[in-house]
Amino acid sequence: MRSASLFTLLVSNYIAGDGVAACGWREALCWRALRAKRKSNARREGACCGERAGGRCGRCRRGLAKPRPPITAAGVVLTRYPFFPATPQPKGRDLSRFVKWPKYIRLQRQRKVIMTRLKVPPAIAQFANTMDKNQAVELMRLLTKYQPETKAAKAERLAALARAKAAGQDATSPAPGPVLKFGLKHVTQLIEDKEAKLVVIASDVNPIELVVWLPALCRKMDIPYCIVKNKSRLGALVHQKNATCLALTAVNAEDEATLRNLDETCRAKFNDNKDVQRKWGGGIMGLKTQKRLELRKIALEKELAKKMNAGRY
Repeated sequence: MRSASLFTLLVSNYIAGDGVAACGWREALCWRALRAKRKSNARREGACCGERAGGRCGRCRRGLAKPRPPITAAGVVLTRYPFFPATPQPKGRDLSRFVKWPKYIRLQRQRKVIMTRLKVPPAIAQFANTMDKNQAVELMRLLTKYQPETKAAKAERLAALARAKAAGQDATSPAPGPVLKFGLKHVTQLIEDKEAKLVVIASDVNPIELVVWLPALCRKMDIPYCIVKNKSRLGALVHQKNATCLALTAVNAEDEATLRNLDETCRAKFNDNKDVQRKWGGGIMGLKTQKRLELRKIALEKELAKKMNAGRY
């Protein structure tokens, strides 16, 4: 007789507790065999713990490791996992603090804490001053009209031109209209050549050194710029995952008034705003440190008052 491991005994006990025919340690480990068969895509009929009983059990088809539905008691949810007894969990308790989050989430949270605690120079702190929601909606509505051509649309256009040329028709494509320009090098060249009418910069570019100099360049070249939240919003406008910055070089006649209003708004909030260019950021301590400093201040005030009262007499 082969010796069964502790894990095998747990599996056997779990199967026997559910009323499923447990014929031995081979049948108790049938869920492991099923996982291997699913991976190889060669699952055989009848390889389950109910094979000797004359039929397949439903639990093996679904997998033995699937947890049972929770049992609700008075104010407590009892979640029963395989091989373990029912575990009481307080209802409504936030357990996210005890979760081991992925590394990229831990890094972005640590980065936010550092940017809050340390003194942040104005060149970096200015990216926390973003465009208002109403103004950002108006800006996005304008930029959506000038999205560049997608790969599928370009392929369809070229195929239509090829078909027209093969049929002996006019195969000249119309002149392209104004579209959004993207790419850090391309936008920088447009700013230096003073061809950009409006520059949109993302606030959450990482590393920030990629665009930290861009506002100063726009101010030097007298080109209006704005900072908006979420680089993925800018990327969606140009059919990319992310975009650090966008530029408008021209708009249609019906959008001239909208562009003029955005120009005035961006100059007032970003280009000509000296307070944002000189204001330092960060320097905000945590709640525990703030409370400790508050108690220290109260103790110093009491000590000073005691000395003043002692000096009177």
